[in-house]
Amino acid sequence: MAREKKPRRNHGRRSPLAAAALIGIGLLLTGGIYAGASAAMASTDIPPSASNSAGTVEEGEKLFQANCATCHGLDLQGSQQGPSLFGVGELSVHFQVSTGRMPLQAQGPQAPQKPVQFTDDQINAIAAYVQASAPGPTYPAAETLDGEGDISHGAELFRINCAMCHNVAGAGGALTEGKWAPHLQTVTPLNMYAAMVTGPQNMPVFNDLNLTPEDKRDVISYLMFLQKSESPGGFSLGSLGPVSEGLFIWIFGIGGLIALTVWIAAKSN
Repeated sequence: MAREKKPRRNHGRRSPLAAAALIGIGLLLTGGIYAGASAAMASTDIPPSASNSAGTVEEGEKLFQANCATCHGLDLQGSQQGPSLFGVGELSVHFQVSTGRMPLQAQGPQAPQKPVQFTDDQINAIAAYVQASAPGPTYPAAETLDGEGDISHGAELFRINCAMCHNVAGAGGALTEGKWAPHLQTVTPLNMYAAMVTGPQNMPVFNDLNLTPEDKRDVISYLMFLQKSESPGGFSLGSLGPVSEGLFIWIFGIGGLIALTVWIAAKSN
């Protein structure tokens, strides 16, 4: 009689499900570590200028030569068409380019705003190139732009230093010789700070002796509060105060009374 063969036991053989589970656990651990490291890096308050690599500066130089050098010169020395950029710094570049004022649309009393021509990365690259070639005012601490300053103090500072041009509600207004103060209803906190520090167009420069960094934070907080607030009286009428309100009353209020009087007189006849 032939011996019956006993089935062999597979010692140490793992189920395919176990292997899949191990791979899944490994992927989860790897993703968790990567996400934690990315969040830690993002939470650090590193100003944009400190994170610019040499590649970013090189890209900024190419963009500058293609779009800005015609007026400002290949070496930022300026020309008859545009001023020198020595000492303006990345903060001024960011303000002018991110608001669409530069590249200049047309010569005139004041650089008009237009749709922004570059992406955020391209703007940062141009700013990094100018900062590396001709250092000047740089980005503020994140705390300055957080909107958590003293709003009432910022409102007082704004009324004293800014309202004569920008209107107490930040609605802007006309100046002399075809110039104007722009409205501040859509300006970013960074560009609010940049305008105070660099003094673009007709705006004076507010250095730390005029307005301390804490004062600037308070002014920015007030303007951010205005941007979020609705007009308590309903129609804002451009936030131009008694001028627009008086005109509205004359045209619609008294005009309506005159029309009603004429109608009553016509009916009585």
